Parts: sequence; structure tokens; C-alpha cells
Amino acid sequence: MRGVLRTDFTYDLPPELIAQAPLPERSAGRMLVLDRETGALEDRRVRELPAFLAPGDLLVLNDTRVVAARIFGAKPSGGRVEILLERAVAEREALAQLRASKPIREGLEISTPGGIVQVIGRESDLWRIRLSAPVLDFFERWGQVPLPPYILRAAGELDRQRYQTVFAREPGAVAAPTASLHFDEALLAGLEARGVSLAFVTLHVGAGTFQPLREDDVESHVMHAERATVGAATCEAIERARAAGRRVVAAGTTVVRALESAALNAVAEGASKERGALLRLEPWSGETRLFIKPGFSFQVVDALLTNFHLPESTLLMLVCALAGREPVLRAYRHAVEARYRFFSYGDAMLLTTGVSA
Repeated sequence: MRGVLRTDFTYDLPPELIAQAPLPERSAGRMLVLDRETGALEDRRVRELPAFLAPGDLLVLNDTRVVAARIFGAKPSGGRVEILLERAVAEREALAQLRASKPIREGLEISTPGGIVQVIGRESDLWRIRLSAPVLDFFERWGQVPLPPYILRAAGELDRQRYQTVFAREPGAVAAPTASLHFDEALLAGLEARGVSLAFVTLHVGAGTFQPLREDDVESHVMHAERATVGAATCEAIERARAAGRRVVAAGTTVVRALESAALNAVAEGASKERGALLRLEPWSGETRLFIKPGFSFQVVDALLTNFHLPESTLLMLVCALAGREPVLRAYRHAVEARYRFFSYGDAMLLTTGVSA
């Protein structure tokens, strides 16, 4: 019996559908609604999201803040080096992706506008580097907005504002939680008027989110590590929603991974289950390598707002785990035919049950 292959999660995407810039209005994007129970599809707008949620539903958002994580420097020979921060590991040390025309070596000193960056050594697919100042301060002062590789232009001043959510507050991400880029003050006000509750987690998205699977066999893939925090207030909000019979709606795959990682930690810690089969979530902070793929048993998340994801990516597999591979791929084919905008600055998809506008 053959295992699950990454090619099971492919689809054809015309390159011109990859959004290269944000829309003038955050909440003006299109939203493809997939009913998880019936498989029915509806073409709507993100600003209509409140109509698909019920009073008392809990919408969970990621409050991570994107760091200006890309900086360019030079070797002593004059060769150009691109440094892309992955995450800080000490006050002045970090893990990063380094790109140059010739191989990087341990001990290399890279000249940058902010001073010398020393290469300490290799750690798996990343390099450990030492900086001349605290990590986040260094990159915020001297770095550039780290636009994804499929955006084929240089980052501009607009990206400093728009490749950042309106509620970003915890610096540490090197890629935006893109589903949350759709939220503006008008949409948040509409959710409040609808009686939808809001809660926050923090997951610092790493550059590894753009790395493709290297193996055909999905089971052999090892996820990159990302740091996440689920606080007590969010755990209490989830309990209140459940007690009222309402849904937990994740804004983005990063929120799903944070919440489900916290749930798995609760199981590992021996937390008791309450209210039937529902697990009582406890505050949690740590690194997660959780790979959610079809067959995963969701403990927390009931519905998901997400952008469209790359073919054969782990994020597409997560979406398929929640709503089924065939319904999701059918929805993606519809999105291509209907000329939706794809990826970070693109349109959204809502996977839901129960409430329709």
C-alpha cells in the first residue's frame, strides 16, 4: 500500500495569479467559502466574514510582528552575501539562511551596514551567526522587509506597512501570518458588532515556511522549528466558547499550529479531558515542529480562514487535513478558474460549517 506523496497535493497555477502587491484596502479581497460538511463553494468577499460567524464564536489571531529580516553584506573578497534571519537564539546570536555565489565557511566575517556579522558554524540547514548588536535591534535598524520568494520585486516602503498585520505587537517573525493581513479596523469593528470574540496567540513565522518538501514521501518530512505562545487568556476564551457551544475559528495556519501544539502538550502533560471529549487547554510556550497532514485529529480548531498556499506545501496539507484533500483541491481548481489572487498578498479561503450568510 503506497504512502501519502507530496504530489498528491499539487495543482496547476498560472504564474500571473500570484499576487505581487496588496490591494488598496485590506478587507477588499475575495473569499472562497468551503462548507466542510457539504463541500459547497461560495464566492464572497473578506469583508463579509462576520456574516459567516455566529455571536459567541471565538476568532483567534496571531499577533506576531514581522522583523525587517533581510540584510545584504559582503565577504572580505567583495562577494555579495544575503542574510535572512530565521530566529534569535541568544541576545546577539541568531540562526539564518546565508546565500552567496560561493560556499559560506565557518569563521567568515561579513561586512554589513550595521557592522561585522561573524559566521559561527552550520546548524542543519541554517548558519549560526554573531552580530554586533542585539538581534532584533540589528535587523530592525539595518534590514529590509523579507518578502516571499514568489514576489518578484524589491520590497518598498508600502511593504513595511502592508506586510504587517494591524494588530502586530510581538516582534520575531520573518514572514507574515498572511490570513491576518486581510483584517483592518472596519472588519474588526464588524466582528465586534456581530458579537464575535477575539483572542490572540503568538507564533513567530520562520523562513522555513517557504521551503518545499525535499522527499516524495510526506511521512519522512521534518518540519522547521517555530516558537509559539498560547497564553492563559486565550485558553480561558476557548473554554468560554466551548461552554456556550460556539466554534473556535483560526485566522491562519499559524494559529492552527499554535493551538494544536498547545493541545498536544496538554496531552503529553497528562491533562484531563473535560466536557465530554474536549481537552482542557493549558497555557503553553515553546518550539513547535508540528506537521499537520491528513489523518490529524484536531483538538481545538473548528473553522479556518486562510490564504491560498503553494502546491505540495505543508500548509496546503494542513488545510486538506481539516477539510479533506479532494474538496480542498476542487476548491483550488475553482479558485484558479475564477482568477483568485494567490499567496501572501492574495485572496482568502474560509473553511467552515454551520453558519452561512
